[in-house]
Amino acid sequence: MFLAPWLVGFFGLTVYPMGYSLLLSFTDYDFTQPNSTQFIGLSNYIKMFGSLFGLTSFTAPTGEVMRVDPYYMKSLSVTVTYVFVSVPLKLIFALAVAVLLNQRLRWVPFYRAVYYIPTLLGGSIAIAVLWRKLFEKDGLVNAFLGALGFTNLPSWITHPDYALWTLILLSVWQFGSSMIIFLAGLKQIPQEYYDAASVDGANKIQQFFRITLPLLSPVILFNLVIQMIGAFQAFTQAYIIGGGRGGVLNSTLFYTLHMYIQGWAYHEMGYASAMAWVLLAIIGVLTAIVFKSSKWWVDYGVGD
Repeated sequence: MFLAPWLVGFFGLTVYPMGYSLLLSFTDYDFTQPNSTQFIGLSNYIKMFGSLFGLTSFTAPTGEVMRVDPYYMKSLSVTVTYVFVSVPLKLIFALAVAVLLNQRLRWVPFYRAVYYIPTLLGGSIAIAVLWRKLFEKDGLVNAFLGALGFTNLPSWITHPDYALWTLILLSVWQFGSSMIIFLAGLKQIPQEYYDAASVDGANKIQQFFRITLPLLSPVILFNLVIQMIGAFQAFTQAYIIGGGRGGVLNSTLFYTLHMYIQGWAYHEMGYASAMAWVLLAIIGVLTAIVFKSSKWWVDYGVGD
């Protein structure tokens, strides 16, 4: 009886939608023409990865000639680059700030609150619009750099070589949640370890690499997995800053943005569902790899 509300929510809001989307991934479902839906087997998946095998088009089981998605691999490449650059930078920056705030300083609660504000605001549409204004050709960033003597500055958000880096910078700016978690982990490390290391002649750098990092490794693992999953799902910033279409030369065509365009702009919900399942598989595989590798670098402080 007490589990009934949870079971209803779990099956109604999780199991059923996931099962239905898996079914749709094998069809050509168009929500504007639901009665014309046909089963097309693995065609949506061939449409995604066909370019890897030199295909430009192929024939579906229904006899329809389908075109391979020319932008799928680009969206995957952009997203993987974003994840593998932004997540390590964010964690390094968050850990550095957490270590500083773990010192005996005045106003530490105030600093923690200030550093956490970007996390609260960073995912909002307003901040994405503000970020776009800051990095435009005549934005505040170029005004500041111009005052320092730099000339011929580009529009950072529309230049294909720099647009993705503005999104990476925005992601790193939202380091507050990781910082708070790191700070909580640092508070759990006994001061006696550092005192004993000091007596043995270890300096601050040696203490950090021999004591802090090993004992903080479970927290690093947690933050790494959470931030990696979140980075793969990034959407709002890319949609606003890239103008909703992936930017110049698709330089900010994130996976989720491409999936959104396919589903809602082109009405190819079957294909978008297949993309969602591939994204789930990618995240699952990478998460499994991280957990599998953790036995070599995560120290839980428990003997074998």
